[in-house]
Amino acid sequence: MTESSTSLDLAVKLKAIVGSQYTLTDDDKKQPYSQGFRIGGGQAYAVVRPGSLVEIWKILEACVEADVIVIMQAANTGLTGGSTPNGTDYDRPIVIISTMRIDDIQLIDQGKQIIGLAGSTLFGLEDTLKPYGREPHSVIGSSCIGASIVGGICNNSGGALVQRGPAYTEMSLYAQVSQDGELQLVNNLGIDLGSTPEEILENLGKKKYQEKDVHFPEKRASDNEYHERIRDVDADTPSRFNNDSRRLYEASGCAGKLAVFAVRIDTFPIPEKHQIFYIGTNDPAVMEKMRRDMLSTFKNLPVSGEYLHRSSYDISKKYGKDSYIVIDKLGTKYIPKMFAIKRTVDRWASKLKFMPNKFSDVCLQYFSQLWPNHLPKRMEEYRDKYEHHWIVETSNEGVDEAKAYLETFFKGNEGGFLECTKREADQALLHRFVTGGALGRYHLMNGKNLGSIMTIDVAFPRNELDWFERLPKEVTDQIAVKMYYGHFFCHVMHENYIMKKGVDAKAVKKQILATYDERGAEYPAEHNVGHEYLAKPALRDFYQKTDPTNSFNSGIGGTSKLKHWHEHSDGEGGCGCK
Repeated sequence: MTESSTSLDLAVKLKAIVGSQYTLTDDDKKQPYSQGFRIGGGQAYAVVRPGSLVEIWKILEACVEADVIVIMQAANTGLTGGSTPNGTDYDRPIVIISTMRIDDIQLIDQGKQIIGLAGSTLFGLEDTLKPYGREPHSVIGSSCIGASIVGGICNNSGGALVQRGPAYTEMSLYAQVSQDGELQLVNNLGIDLGSTPEEILENLGKKKYQEKDVHFPEKRASDNEYHERIRDVDADTPSRFNNDSRRLYEASGCAGKLAVFAVRIDTFPIPEKHQIFYIGTNDPAVMEKMRRDMLSTFKNLPVSGEYLHRSSYDISKKYGKDSYIVIDKLGTKYIPKMFAIKRTVDRWASKLKFMPNKFSDVCLQYFSQLWPNHLPKRMEEYRDKYEHHWIVETSNEGVDEAKAYLETFFKGNEGGFLECTKREADQALLHRFVTGGALGRYHLMNGKNLGSIMTIDVAFPRNELDWFERLPKEVTDQIAVKMYYGHFFCHVMHENYIMKKGVDAKAVKKQILATYDERGAEYPAEHNVGHEYLAKPALRDFYQKTDPTNSFNSGIGGTSKLKHWHEHSDGEGGCGCK
């Protein structure tokens, strides 16, 4: 990238808008924003941290005038590198706009819907809704690491809840750049906020509107058809996946190709009664039989059904232990602060050559092993007894329905189930949801003799019976470590691997994905393409229509990084995706 005189002037303009304190141009200060949570990273001309919606608009005006690429970034907790630069082969400088200072959440209709501003988070929404007896689309998982509401919508994030489907809305407030290069603000929130961009953004940011200004148009604020879709267990397509054109709409699924200021989404009643059943079996067919029965015959759909293979159980127990302890003892509110402390420690440690990479993680890993075993005795017994673990959460009338079914089912089938206490239920769910980061820690602590990490996020067809991965020997021989976990009711599986030293992970991944194509599976299922997967035609077309000048998050999904979607001379988009 080159820095023209125009882009040098841009730094002055950005500082005038948000102040020098919130305009980062030093490499070490930009690093937490320009490097992905798990993979990816590249150069950014500047990182800007606005404190209001109006400031975002003014930043966008300056960036469009300077002809730079903009990456809108919230918590930067994505697993496919989709909210940071990727490499250096862009044709324009990149400005990252971090929205996390703008975290206001506004209630509509006594909390039945909410407006989440650009940096609002899921755990913040949980706390906001509790006094109203309601909860957000996702209640654990991404919320543990501070994921944002807007980020979930932009990525069609799946979540664990089978009754609610992927994060989705048709009501949002966003900016886009037209084919002619004009910055435009689009207000589809269903709220009368004014006529000019700055007036609209000022009124929303300061909640300067009245109840009479809020309308209830015939637009969805959630995927309210998903409960019917997932019940169709004989369909030959997956229940949800990122490339699903039925759920690509403006901000929903845009993957940062729009500058989203706010979204309006539904909330849901907190169940009066709920119960978690911990199920174990050594036969994948037994789990599939239960899945099909529960989805197709139960009057009351379960709330969630989280799968964990024994290998994931073990890795999560050891290498996700510190995250588990922090969340269990301090709550999810502390996670953003912990991440900020970790970034600061690692930035300073990186200046000392004798310090290990990711010094904070190394320390946390050693300290966590001093803590006694954090998992309940009955779960540990099931770990020894069963290979496949399934955490099924039920609510209200569904509790008794599920219990009666399980008692009858296991009279004639291999396996068993536990009716969890409240404490066991919390421990089981938390153990499952720290799994996502455990493999990275495993690799950090043992990576000297290992190859690279390779991850697959796949959605199998609803009628797939042979869901558990059985790799051919020539592939298995190249893998050192395997981890399998996922959202089993949705047939969404996360298959994570560490290669043996010297193995080409991209080649192995390509070989595995080819087998999924033959089976009608879709990928990615819920983490978005990022810079790890190629966007399929429907998604590429959506990106180009949404962002015709390729001004936002260029290169996402293996698409072009060049202005107006031109291709590199080699005919490739240039992202070097897996």
